[in-house]
Amino acid sequence: MSWQDLSTAPASGTVVCESHEVEGVRTFDLDGFPLLVIRDALGLRGFLNLCPHQFLPLDHRGGRILSADGGRLVCSSHQAQFDAESGEVLAGPAPCGLDPVPLTEQKGKILISAF
Repeated sequence: MSWQDLSTAPASGTVVCESHEVEGVRTFDLDGFPLLVIRDALGLRGFLNLCPHQFLPLDHRGGRILSADGGRLVCSSHQAQFDAESGEVLAGPAPCGLDPVPLTEQKGKILISAF
């Protein structure tokens, strides 16, 4: 499933938040669209916040989803692990990786960028 297939998928240009609001990992609900945003030394990136195993948000059972080393996102429901840079599945029952959501930063805001 692509994030664009969701009926709640935001349009290009939709404001996610102010730039200063994201350091590390943060999740958002944009009018029913589950978004996970990461900002670290590798830059800014977004993923659909739905584990492809059961389509639950990664933080469904708790907010700590980033591994201690910062390299993996861990589903709180069943411990599937995904690469924090690419979203690729690393371990667990998930059949595929996390779907990337394109983001851009403009004038102090993080936005959904053109797809």
